[in-house]
Amino acid sequence: MPELPDVVVYLDALARYVVDRRLERIQLSSPFVLRSVDPPLESVFGHTVRGVRRVGKRLVLEFTDFDRPSFLVIHLMIAGRLRWRAAAAPRKLGLSPKIVLAQFIFTHGTLWFTEASSKKRASMQLVIGEDALEALDPGGIDPLDATPAQFHEALTRENHTLKRSLTDPHLFSGIGNAYSDEILHAARLSPLKLTRSLSADEVHRLRDATRTTLLAWIERLRQQTGDGFPEKVTAFHGEMAVHGRFGQPCPVCRSPVQRIVYAENECNYCATCQTGGRRLADRSLSRLLKDDWPRSLESLD
Repeated sequence: MPELPDVVVYLDALARYVVDRRLERIQLSSPFVLRSVDPPLESVFGHTVRGVRRVGKRLVLEFTDFDRPSFLVIHLMIAGRLRWRAAAAPRKLGLSPKIVLAQFIFTHGTLWFTEASSKKRASMQLVIGEDALEALDPGGIDPLDATPAQFHEALTRENHTLKRSLTDPHLFSGIGNAYSDEILHAARLSPLKLTRSLSADEVHRLRDATRTTLLAWIERLRQQTGDGFPEKVTAFHGEMAVHGRFGQPCPVCRSPVQRIVYAENECNYCATCQTGGRRLADRSLSRLLKDDWPRSLESLD
């Protein structure tokens, strides 16, 4: 799922490509992508995009040429992506038409909304007024702007694991599975450590790691994108320390990266850097192996 750094880079590109441009029409390819009925989608056809913003992991196109502003809210979910093709280029995307959800047609080009998944979770909806837009916000604090007190309050509001708390959109805005792994590795903290058990130093370390990690990846992705439109938005990057790197050496200590598999996700971590060498129990595999489950890196040898 595109997370805060990816969404920020998308917003940068949308600001360059569609702000102050007239949206001619939206052509829907999937009837399920539109999750609103009133106001009708056609009400913004022929109007100019006046701005873009982020609400959690959602992208928002602003139309203010009305008595009350209208907002087109795009939620990419896990497999949703945006792509741009200039009007001078062929309108074919070069991908299977099955993944195309919608086309936002401007005079100078087309913004393609795609989803490479059969589950079709990505969505968009049109709402009127700031109150309606605010109602879509899960309420998590912006981890880049939060004060130390705000960060501490959100983190300890409930006693959950660090992994769960960082990825809870009601607590923190825009952090998902990938960057939470990177943040916790940078902070040298176990993903299963409970939030209310953290010392003041650990909370401070985690806040610093959160800001540093997210800002570093925003800058890295901006450099990769340049003045173009982000085409390869992914949760897996070769430069990441632990996420998606199970079995590969940790860049800090060279120990093999470990993982916990749960539901449709997995949590990656370094046992040496984050858990004192202890391997965290995988729900399915550790239950199967029981006493044979290797609880330390040494027992793997």
